[in-house]
Amino acid sequence: MTATWIELKQWQPLAAKMLINSLAKQRIAHAYLFEGSRGTGKKDMAIFLAQGLFCRIPENGMPCGECDQCQRIVHGSHPDIHLIEPDGLSIKKDQIKALQEEFSKTGMESKRKTYIINFADKMTVQAANSLLKFLEEPHQSTTAILITEKMHQMLPTILSRCQHVAFHSLSPVLFKERLVLEGVHPTMAALLSKVTNQLNEGIELSSDEWFVQARKIVLKLYEVLKEHPFEAMTRLQSEFLPHFKEKLQIELSLDLFLLIYKDLLYIQTEKVDHVSFPDHLDELQRDALQISTKKLSEQMTTILEAKRHINQNMNTQLLMEQLLLKLQGGSAFV
Repeated sequence: MTATWIELKQWQPLAAKMLINSLAKQRIAHAYLFEGSRGTGKKDMAIFLAQGLFCRIPENGMPCGECDQCQRIVHGSHPDIHLIEPDGLSIKKDQIKALQEEFSKTGMESKRKTYIINFADKMTVQAANSLLKFLEEPHQSTTAILITEKMHQMLPTILSRCQHVAFHSLSPVLFKERLVLEGVHPTMAALLSKVTNQLNEGIELSSDEWFVQARKIVLKLYEVLKEHPFEAMTRLQSEFLPHFKEKLQIELSLDLFLLIYKDLLYIQTEKVDHVSFPDHLDELQRDALQISTKKLSEQMTTILEAKRHINQNMNTQLLMEQLLLKLQGGSAFV
């Protein structure tokens, strides 16, 4: 689903302002490099820029979004806008040569032509060198938009010929909205926005049965630890350890634990919109009333200590047993 202009301005205010000013003043660079992590709206912004270049009735540089040009661009059917993406694992020289041949012709509907190269860092050396020749002799009516997550893997000579537009990672609140826009359930999006800032990873985790079960197990262990602390060790052996077997999985479980206690703090500071487990809000609100901020801080510190120990190759079973004891007010880590 393509993001709206309102969403793009909210996600990337600096990039949006720069591009709209360029469109309004008709000062368009011959080549742009959109660089930033996955899920930050780079491709959507490229579509918006293309609309601004071709729109029939722009207003102060803003494309209308409704004319036939804007609509064909957003649906990928405009004959003078070409999208290049990896063919398999890479973008090959033949793809760039075909693009050059296409751009040697007059535009079908206007004098202007635009091409978008997504994952530009995946060009082969031959493709990159071929593109470089294209960029060195830019046609006045041609606009190139290169999109990358790994700018350092691209030829410096290509980078030097592009206007760099940086796309910054979204805040957890905005990233949650982006996940929901991509079809992730709001409850799961609330948690995933704290676990990752990579859009594809977030979408994959939302339907990953292991992760869904991991969430349930951690929440249940928290509940048991609070209501029936003597059962916590049994739960640890029967459910937790069989599910969280690898080091990275244990680290994730500790992150999930930490987010539960952060939710209590969010509730105490009246930031309910920031909670990671909104489907357990009633229970968490009751718990937040029964714990002091000082005690909560101590418990969060305990979990962070456990994370440090897991990176020191401490036995995971011993680590988790000591963590549960510590959270109950028992002995510290040894």
